[in-house]
Amino acid sequence: MTKTQLQPPFRADHVGSLLRSDAVKRARIQKASGEITADKLRDIENKEIERIVQKQKEIGLQSITDGEFRRAFWHFDFLEHLVGVEGYNAEHGIQFKQHQAKSHGIKVVGKLDFTDHPMIDDYKFLHSIAGDHTAKMTIPSPSMLHFRGTIEESAYQNQDEFFHDLGRTYKKAIESFYDAGCRYLQLDDTAWAYLCSDEQKEQLKARGLNPEELQTFYARTINEAVADRPADLKITMHICRGNFRSTWISSGGYEPVAETLFDELNIDGYFLEYDSDRAGGFEPLRFVKRKDLQIVLGLITSKFGELEDPDDVKRRIDEASRFVPINQLCLSPQCGFASTEEGNLLTEQQQWDKLRHVVEIAHNIWK
Repeated sequence: MTKTQLQPPFRADHVGSLLRSDAVKRARIQKASGEITADKLRDIENKEIERIVQKQKEIGLQSITDGEFRRAFWHFDFLEHLVGVEGYNAEHGIQFKQHQAKSHGIKVVGKLDFTDHPMIDDYKFLHSIAGDHTAKMTIPSPSMLHFRGTIEESAYQNQDEFFHDLGRTYKKAIESFYDAGCRYLQLDDTAWAYLCSDEQKEQLKARGLNPEELQTFYARTINEAVADRPADLKITMHICRGNFRSTWISSGGYEPVAETLFDELNIDGYFLEYDSDRAGGFEPLRFVKRKDLQIVLGLITSKFGELEDPDDVKRRIDEASRFVPINQLCLSPQCGFASTEEGNLLTEQQQWDKLRHVVEIAHNIWK
């Protein structure tokens, strides 16, 4: 068997978001009603983040996150603090299979840029308590601003100019996180999974978008964003089919985007959802040609608390190793546990049990 991974992504890893604690939920309500100040809310968040970081360490994870405890949404909270972007109260939320997320939206109202962003300080706090573990920062991929946002004509009339500025903005963001100490950055992206879904592609066409053209624009923008990064900064991408209150949006295997993802994007590793039949088989992994590309198999569901049979997980890893050498494979949950502050339908204890399950199975495989 192969040795323990010494740099990210790790043999046992996780996507990042964790169920918000009762203390954080109460504090957010109190802040919204004016009962406590923003500083008091941050103090409470800090204490709870310290607690969950310690728990991640005890479980045996090498990478630790802040659980996205300061966010309401996995993507909007970051995107609406970019220069030129505003958040607003939308008429309706994003529609999942059984639920609709709360109403919120983002729009591009001016030229894009990255200057003073609150999540730099969020990362600095995580970094300060990481100790000898690797602090991972998670942010939405640049694709998500275009995919989930609207672009006002007063800001951009030319699509090439928009994507150029978007790539440059993210390049500045990556540099800022690196300067703050970040050496493990994850780009979260649902757009690539939607480009695998016939249903979602029809919806894109109805919006006047060309799915094939989007692949080209998104790949080029991501590569521009990550270009010339320092050698000791590892950047991974998590590709998700939707995760809200244990429900989902899209279905379809990775085949339609596999060549672009695995052969064209300058990414160090991918977190791929493989917890259900909706993800298809491992055959698209045949397009992984690079020997330095790590594939993190999301074989453990974060949507429900029941633990997977370890033998079934090991069997599926063996199946994947027919397409990618086992020393390029890792294991994780298929997604985070709380892409939004509402969280998935399982308990905090079940969440920790799931993560411990990942660590134990990985240890048995990659001894």
